[in-house]
Amino acid sequence: MGDDRRLRAVVALARGMAAAHTPQESWRAAADGACRALSGSFAALSVWERERGLLRVLVNVGNRAADEEEFPEDETYPVHQFPEIAEFLHERWLEGGEPNAWVETAAGSVADRRRGGYCHQRVAALRRRGRGCCVVAPIVLNGRAWGELYVARPAGEPVFHGDDAAFATVLASVVAAGIAQSERLEEARRLAFTDSLTGLGNRRAVDLRLDEAMEAHRRDGTVISLVVCDLNGLKKVNDSYGHAVGDQVLERFGSVLSRCAAELPHVLAARLGGDEFCLLAVGPSADEVVRVAGDLCARARDLEPGEGVACGVASTGDPIGPLRSARRLFRLADAAQYRAKAAGSIEPVVAGREGGDGEDPVVRLADRPPAPVDPAHPGDRRRIRGRRS
Repeated sequence: MGDDRRLRAVVALARGMAAAHTPQESWRAAADGACRALSGSFAALSVWERERGLLRVLVNVGNRAADEEEFPEDETYPVHQFPEIAEFLHERWLEGGEPNAWVETAAGSVADRRRGGYCHQRVAALRRRGRGCCVVAPIVLNGRAWGELYVARPAGEPVFHGDDAAFATVLASVVAAGIAQSERLEEARRLAFTDSLTGLGNRRAVDLRLDEAMEAHRRDGTVISLVVCDLNGLKKVNDSYGHAVGDQVLERFGSVLSRCAAELPHVLAARLGGDEFCLLAVGPSADEVVRVAGDLCARARDLEPGEGVACGVASTGDPIGPLRSARRLFRLADAAQYRAKAAGSIEPVVAGREGGDGEDPVVRLADRPPAPVDPAHPGDRRRIRGRRS
């Protein structure tokens, strides 16, 4: 491959990663760009999980074998099975000292053949999947080993040579820069939708998720449930012990909220602001959400210092009337929460499940249309004049 062609391949790889909107898109662009640049038939990008001692495959592209998914959930390889990379993973490099890529072939090394045909895991995998050779390029990020870029060719194709390994080292550096950019963008997105104190979602995350849920509800009737809860006595805690202790109470309650959210699938735990939190459930039944809300109230009563929570629930799985907007669900859950606080209830108040006539006063209050203006009433005349002005 000529220098101009390789330069174009490097530019194409960098542009592909820069155009990615998600980490998965970035991984795929990296593997696909490297595969094209090295005229390979298959490529994979893997990350080293230090705490587990594993290489975890993030993406496979090209001519995949039957056991190779594009985005595998749990394709991992113990690092100790790959002596050729085990050492470099534990090293740290200064700028300019990154490790070079190397080539493996299905024939194995001369030393392998002298041992009677023994081959290590990398060579065994090449043979098993009908590949003739591969080039492996370590990826170094912020001075530490991050993972590897792997590109292979099928048996019968020209074997990678030294120049290919040198070029793969360059490609790995480009991939490292793209991953760093992707991680910075992902962190910025995470911070934009995360409450800094508790690590839960914030109001922006709730609004976005609720808008998506509304589309699903209109399309196929997916049940949407909202649990709004307010920590009781937080002001007293702040006044008596200081705001640092108040923040600790908020953090501990955030952990309790996350624990309860984990009991159901597709639930977002969030802090709306101040001492107000919520759970947004998309899919589970109203009864399941009410059960979790009850568990939340019980667990919150054990938090010290504090006085538990006031909790309101609104769900499309209950008789709350048609849900025309996300705002209405919030109003119903808020009204139920205020009702719980006013009554000093230690259990959740659920919109649509109160009242002897089968109609929840919370629902009536939230849905009540504005009173008609009476022109004969002086106050109403003043309101009319105010609007005209």
